[in-house]
Amino acid sequence: MSEIRPWRTIERRQSKQIMVGNVPVGGDAPITVQTMTNTPTSDAKATIDQIRRCEEAGADIIRVSCPDTDSTAAMPEIVKAANIPIVADIHFHYKRALEAADAGAACLRINPGNIGSDERVKEVIRAAKANGCAIRIGVNAGSLEKHLLEKYGEPCPDALVESAMDHIKILQDHDFHEYKVAVKASDLMLAVAAYTDLAYQVDCPLHLGITEAGGLIGGTVKSALGIGSLLWAGIGDTIRVSLSAEPEEEVRVGFEILKSLGLRSRGVRVVSCPSCARQGFDVIRTVQTLEERLQHIKTPMSLSVLGCVVNGPGEARETDIGVTGGGNGSHMVYLSGVKDHHIENESMVDHIVKLVEEKAAKIEAGEAEAFVPAH
Repeated sequence: MSEIRPWRTIERRQSKQIMVGNVPVGGDAPITVQTMTNTPTSDAKATIDQIRRCEEAGADIIRVSCPDTDSTAAMPEIVKAANIPIVADIHFHYKRALEAADAGAACLRINPGNIGSDERVKEVIRAAKANGCAIRIGVNAGSLEKHLLEKYGEPCPDALVESAMDHIKILQDHDFHEYKVAVKASDLMLAVAAYTDLAYQVDCPLHLGITEAGGLIGGTVKSALGIGSLLWAGIGDTIRVSLSAEPEEEVRVGFEILKSLGLRSRGVRVVSCPSCARQGFDVIRTVQTLEERLQHIKTPMSLSVLGCVVNGPGEARETDIGVTGGGNGSHMVYLSGVKDHHIENESMVDHIVKLVEEKAAKIEAGEAEAFVPAH
């Protein structure tokens, strides 16, 4: 039911494209959604199980922390089991980067200026080149270099951008160009300003995120505002929503941000009312149940759930499947924007789920080319 209109179009910043494993990042590639495991990486089974849940939620890329040799020792098993590229998160131990690259990591998250001597930097870059690894420079307001804090007095956009440019120069001086950059902060205004400034100075892919954003509700709001405003301005090639929640929730929120801006399509986009005294059924509980039961649907489609006939028919005309609350427990179902049949309260949820599943199966069988794939 959706169509592209000029006022909905976002003109993306032109960036060069790199490969993270088999996933393109930047250029005209779809904006990818990332998350990070929180299991001990040394526990390969637990980490693989968590990666599998994130894959089911739609993650394109996933990061795992490699703080010690036990973690990098588990990487070959993890990489082999994963269906999406693995980014190895490295901080100060350059040998962990070498081990992760040899173990099959598709990307190293590392700040080259923080790992010591020039020779160490050369070793990491040699390992990245030899193994086809990309590198993500991860500047964070909470861990800026001491000399930048002394220069600027506090974390600020100029400090984050200068840090990023310093690290970029190190890679470029060693003829390494397969990199992407993040300039994250928990202060969304600071992060947005830093990303905006950096976007005008470099052409590499940018990894967006509001770091330490908070819990599921607060972190979602902060991330949607910060990441969303950058994406709306055309800035950003890959995103990670940082929540104090399970990583698969980060993936779901990430896709909701992209879906809301028309930048990616995956699964069911639900249009629903906040409910009021006019509602003909319990809208809140119905939507909660439908969102839970439709998580397995990957095919893009829209579903409207409106409690009454005030805005219901108008919204239903714009969605693939719609239901509008009526009187006496009988509600109107719309298919492709057209009134089709009535459904009673008792069977409404099961009926809607069946309609969505049937439409998804039909699309997957012969009409999938009309939709943008999730990945």
